[in-house]
Amino acid sequence: MSDHTTSQQQTAGGAPSDGQGLGSIVSNIATDITTLVRQEAELAKTELKEEASKATKAAGLFGGAGAAAHVSALLLSLALALGLAEWLDIDLGWTTLIVGAIWLLVAIGAFAVGRQRMQAVDPVPHNTIKTIKEGL
Repeated sequence: MSDHTTSQQQTAGGAPSDGQGLGSIVSNIATDITTLVRQEAELAKTELKEEASKATKAAGLFGGAGAAAHVSALLLSLALALGLAEWLDIDLGWTTLIVGAIWLLVAIGAFAVGRQRMQAVDPVPHNTIKTIKEGL
């Protein structure tokens, strides 16, 4: 019978040992899990920041749409209503109504674009969920 020298030591029960006890292995696993959870939390935070940035931009569009509609309605409505009343030779009240309806359509269009962009915001951190599932 030949005696082979290996890099692993044999324990009393004949099982190989690399010098790590059970406590050390459990400690390493706990450290790895803690590190994984921290990394996943950072990934989730990054994804949520990106989505919050999209939401902020969409909200800014809502505000810009409202401000543009208001300023436009105040400044251009008067000039257009007066011009139409003179050109069509009808009462200023009717031309003001026509101009108001036009600006309402503009505001509705801006609202629709802002709403569409807000619906594109996804608050669920898909990459984090995917990597957590892969890690399990």
